[in-house]
Amino acid sequence: MSASPKPHAPSPHRFLAREHVRKRAEFELIYKTGFKRSGRLMTMFTMEREGGPARLGIAATRKMGAAVERNRAKRLVRELFRHHKPAAALDVVVVPRREMLDASYDRIEAEFLSLLTKRMKPNG
Repeated sequence: MSASPKPHAPSPHRFLAREHVRKRAEFELIYKTGFKRSGRLMTMFTMEREGGPARLGIAATRKMGAAVERNRAKRLVRELFRHHKPAAALDVVVVPRREMLDASYDRIEAEFLSLLTKRMKPNG
């Protein structure tokens, strides 16, 4: 008698499709009306929404370096977002800086959390 497999429950640390900021217009709205915070490793924009899950957008530009470097920075930011996902309906856009690639994960994590909890005035 074999036991039937249990249905796999979704992990709380997954990065689901509905948690992505994808459209250019959404990025621009967050840049224009959201809160901007800057650190040594990244710049973060946040904007509260009416409802839904927290969402993440990453803007790693060519100024950061080659595709391999940009993709590594994006993987690091997604990992941080998965483990420290805001409970509120919040849009977060992270612009990584080149210095992020040489920093330790602990340092990147500390700055991410610091910027996420810091309150500043809106951009607009």
